[in-house]
Amino acid sequence: QFGRTEVIDNSLNPDFLHKFVLDYCFEERQNLRFDLYDVDSKSPDLSKHDFLGQAFCTLGEIVGSAGSRLEKPLIGIPGKKCGTIILSAEELGNCRDVATLQFCANKLDKKDFFGKSDPFMVFYRSNEDGTFTICHKTEVVQNTLNPIWAAFAIPVRALCNGDHDRHDFIGEFTTSYRELARGQSHLNVYEVVNPRKKMKKKKKYLNSGTVTLLSFAVEAEHTFLDYIRGGTQLNFTVAIDFTASNGNPSQPTSLHYLSPFQLNAYSLALRAVGDIIQDYDSDKMFPALGFGAKVPPDGHVSHEFPLNGDASNPACRGIAGVLEAYQRSLRRVQLYGPTNFAPVVNHVARSAATVLDGSQYFVLLIITDGVISDMAQTKEAIV
Repeated sequence: QFGRTEVIDNSLNPDFLHKFVLDYCFEERQNLRFDLYDVDSKSPDLSKHDFLGQAFCTLGEIVGSAGSRLEKPLIGIPGKKCGTIILSAEELGNCRDVATLQFCANKLDKKDFFGKSDPFMVFYRSNEDGTFTICHKTEVVQNTLNPIWAAFAIPVRALCNGDHDRHDFIGEFTTSYRELARGQSHLNVYEVVNPRKKMKKKKKYLNSGTVTLLSFAVEAEHTFLDYIRGGTQLNFTVAIDFTASNGNPSQPTSLHYLSPFQLNAYSLALRAVGDIIQDYDSDKMFPALGFGAKVPPDGHVSHEFPLNGDASNPACRGIAGVLEAYQRSLRRVQLYGPTNFAPVVNHVARSAATVLDGSQYFVLLIITDGVISDMAQTKEAIV
């Protein structure tokens, strides 16, 4: 049991306020079960309350539904309609902003004996204990006291390990994110001082020039879930290797061996990926191809044949449909060769080229055994 909502009195349409915070892992199948009860006493023991129904789903199903909102019928009481549960998910807000900044400096201190200076800037993030940790370093601009550094992008939450290499210290200044966010203005011109270097006869620190903020811009990085919430569908295609190097399917040593007791290696791989990715494809129709086999009726070698036998529409319904078409193909084709990837890569590329609005993201899973025979063509197809 992960947790419980609050109790809502006397309602057949409760709107629960309590939220459950879960770690979301796209690459894992995260199974969930929701049980509903009618509270009859203050006892925490669920057996003391009336069971109203339950629902099963995965976290991916909720996230992958339109608007990340999933509606499922409640089950669990034979012969009775138990109502409906509505589940919604949202990504917890965290700082995903990326700031782009550019600086220049003027009249920096001269450090090189035979030249000027080769300045670069190091940015430190202030820690809660009063210490500072390096988070960015600009490039070096050679032989100048008036450098203009290239603009750079840095996550607002950025933190990275320090670099303790020794360099000549020109000077320092402090600022804040709020000040930098004002952008280019007289407020973002900073006097560079060197506390180690005092002016003669005075207790003031020596001014080592100025640094000016030239530009500042912030934009949010979008996550995978932002795209899914925006309606992007994952269009999943699978291509399976039917070359003879896999071994005779009738022999237990073959990766294609169809055992009555367990899934073979290809089926396991297909299910492992497919069960996860199908939650993000609303129509659950998956094109499935084979390559490297002699196919009926004339026995020609094909590197792009539909597992369901329908060249005009190679899509299968759900991962179960893909597995069924794969097993049927194994019984009707002859394993052959060579191992060519380019035809199936081009097949998916052609499909992707017809969708230019970003509404679909095309994924090709190639399950294979052996060395790629058409490496040059495969590289070209990927490019």
